[in-house]
Amino acid sequence: MKRPRQGLDLQVDRTLALPVYQQICRRFKTAIEQRHLHSNDRVPSIRALAAELKVSCGTVDLAYRILIDEGYLLSRGAAGTVVSPALPPAPDVAPRRANNGAIHAASVDYEGRERKPLLMGLPALDAFPRKTWNRLVGHRLRTSEPARLGFPDPTGDERLREKIAAYLGISRGVSCLPEQVFVTSGLRNSLELILSSLARPGDEFWLENPGYILARLFLQNTGLKLVPVPVDEQGMVVERGLTAAPSARFAMVTPAHQSPLGVTLSLERRMALLDWAGKMGSWVIEDDYDSEFRYQGRPLPALKSLDRNDRVIYSGTFSKSMFPGLRLAYVVAPLSIAAAFRASAYSINAGCPYLYQAAVADFIAGGHFSRHLKKMRLLYAERRMLTERIFSAMLGDRVRIELQPGGLHMLLQLARHEDDVMLAERAHAAGLALHPLSRWYMRGKPRKGFLLGFANVVTEKDAMELATRLRQALGG
Repeated sequence: MKRPRQGLDLQVDRTLALPVYQQICRRFKTAIEQRHLHSNDRVPSIRALAAELKVSCGTVDLAYRILIDEGYLLSRGAAGTVVSPALPPAPDVAPRRANNGAIHAASVDYEGRERKPLLMGLPALDAFPRKTWNRLVGHRLRTSEPARLGFPDPTGDERLREKIAAYLGISRGVSCLPEQVFVTSGLRNSLELILSSLARPGDEFWLENPGYILARLFLQNTGLKLVPVPVDEQGMVVERGLTAAPSARFAMVTPAHQSPLGVTLSLERRMALLDWAGKMGSWVIEDDYDSEFRYQGRPLPALKSLDRNDRVIYSGTFSKSMFPGLRLAYVVAPLSIAAAFRASAYSINAGCPYLYQAAVADFIAGGHFSRHLKKMRLLYAERRMLTERIFSAMLGDRVRIELQPGGLHMLLQLARHEDDVMLAERAHAAGLALHPLSRWYMRGKPRKGFLLGFANVVTEKDAMELATRLRQALGG
């Protein structure tokens, strides 16, 4: 049975003159109208709800019969009672999220509904092997021993950490032991683990400018001194970081596919960054968020694979390679500080759900992960070129597409001097999830454009329809 949604209140008030069965009817109608209950949601059994409300089964039965007669509920016999699928859609009464100016509304879409087209960072959900995944999860559900129902290991499931270490050694050239791998629920949790292990108040922190907006918003509330370091066609300009804050304790980079510009950190700058970290005793956080997907040339080795002084902290995720609903990511700590990470993991992290960790380990061990990545590289290469071809043909006078060799998004640079934030808001109102590039800058004169996810553009018809909607939203 689905759990009642947050905000669903079926409690009764015995001080009211209104009979209890009518109160129950009213609560259900309100819950359906306010979208806490949706069509086909299963409602509690008569016996269960009577026990919860401490009323007789006859009272609940009377309320349910009234709701069924009025068309709000539908009895399916032994299968239980559900919200009627024949009900018309309820009006959208959910409060609109306030725009505080820090981040565009399309940057994060957590509404729990079908995602808006062109959402950045969303993998091809239609192509994920759901049958295989469901089978693996089901197997773990049926066979897990009772001990697995307890608290999960805050550092991560041991078998998953072993599989991650093996995968990184083969695919990314990152040599590590399972005890260096820490499973987290995402980049924010990874940063919490890193900073709680190593950071001191007031530490200087190099951050790419432009750089990953959600990381910046989190870091701005940590007590660290953020130092924006410019990015050009070769990635982070290390020399500018050395000038601005030579003794910074941290630098965070996205070397394989810079977020958001998509460029690759050059070998010369990789070596300069590692040399600085080694000399200063600083830490480099490598966010390798979507390096699995490269469409031109050979896959690049991770920055961590070049690290001879053990100063790089490697961060990866399954959100792009599998699906974001997993909420599973990982950090590889240098061996010298693995003990500090372990202590921090136990102090800040309750651990990620065992079921999904075990299923991901099975997914990797069974060869499904490598096959899925191979399939996705080919599929994304096709969808990337399709999106670029159609959007360039239909929007060529308004935008210039800068196609980079990897990743799941592309940059559309405005051909005119226009306000990308205002235009992105118009596109969002038209149902398109575009990100205005200028919002990703901390300082300086920002470039103007849009960040567009192409992984879920399935057909040429889809691309044509989306490009048409975008052109109309831009006013052209």
